[in-house]
Amino acid sequence: MDDPNTVTVRWQERRLSKKGIQPIGSRRRRAALKSTSSIPFEQLPYQCFQEARKILLEDREEKLKQIEEERKRIAKTQSIPAVQLGGESTKKVKLARMQKYLEHLKILADINDPVIKKRFEDGSGDMNRPIYRFLADREWRQYRRLITMQRINQMHVVPDVLPNLDPTAEVTLWFGRRKIPPGEIVDSRISETPAKLKVQVFERGERLLSVIMIDPDVPNLETDEFLYRCHFLGVNIPIGPANPLLPLVPLSVESQVAIPWIPPHAQKGSPYHRMSTFVLQQREGEILNLQVVQEFLKDKAQFNLRSFRDRFLLKPVGVHMFRTVWDEGTEGVMSRAGIEGADVELRRPKPEKLPYKKKDSKRYR
Repeated sequence: MDDPNTVTVRWQERRLSKKGIQPIGSRRRRAALKSTSSIPFEQLPYQCFQEARKILLEDREEKLKQIEEERKRIAKTQSIPAVQLGGESTKKVKLARMQKYLEHLKILADINDPVIKKRFEDGSGDMNRPIYRFLADREWRQYRRLITMQRINQMHVVPDVLPNLDPTAEVTLWFGRRKIPPGEIVDSRISETPAKLKVQVFERGERLLSVIMIDPDVPNLETDEFLYRCHFLGVNIPIGPANPLLPLVPLSVESQVAIPWIPPHAQKGSPYHRMSTFVLQQREGEILNLQVVQEFLKDKAQFNLRSFRDRFLLKPVGVHMFRTVWDEGTEGVMSRAGIEGADVELRRPKPEKLPYKKKDSKRYR
């Protein structure tokens, strides 16, 4: 069987990919591991590699000394009374700035370590460490974040749902084992079951999130406009850098699920619906009361994400969007979920014709 750590031939890589296994790291790295399989990575017998490691270790020792000095400065600042520093708020700002610089030094100490890079490429890095969060954040912003924002702006999710958005967390969505790229049209039978989310945050510590899936393209035949419909709303969901998985099924109905999963659907004849998933961060240490959230939703004729965000002081940190259309499975999905309207077909009204006016024949003489 082909080993994803040591495969080097293209046809073997393709064979692994067909099995759902991706080769690990670059081909050059896999070739090096294949030729020296019994030697640890940091002891590879390449003179240039070992000489470079000596220089990097010396640089790391200097950074570690700077880290110790900065920690002493932080401890000294914490012991100084707030009155001498200009007040409690000034002291907090100064400590936050010093802590940010300390995190920056930790990243500089490990950024050039080839072992760190190897573990990150292998997917075995500890996201509780600043260096792995920094590398993951940089990799996400270089490509995947750009794709997501392109789809969000191209489909006008911003400003239709929210006036502006600056994502700081990566949101990945699955139905079963199928990963859904941003903007893809998903079969209604696939999206009938609740989705699974991966919310990768790049800042340390756990936080509570609210997850909302909203459809802004629900046609209102009486007013000839589109309404918003919430397909899922969950609150008080703990997420951290090392535990990013967020399945929607096992959430507590008593304290977390305000609106249970409603299968995405589109009526026949209507344009595609933009199923937008927003991840909002709650204030530090604040747990939302589920009954208060449900009472707020009862007072609204339709769900409005802007008012919900302002009412509970939430901060949008992530977004994902896929599309749904009427297909051969939509009628069955709607009937199983008890949703009305499967027997209605929407059609655009024909424009009224202008009255016929006979042209003056004199102009043709």
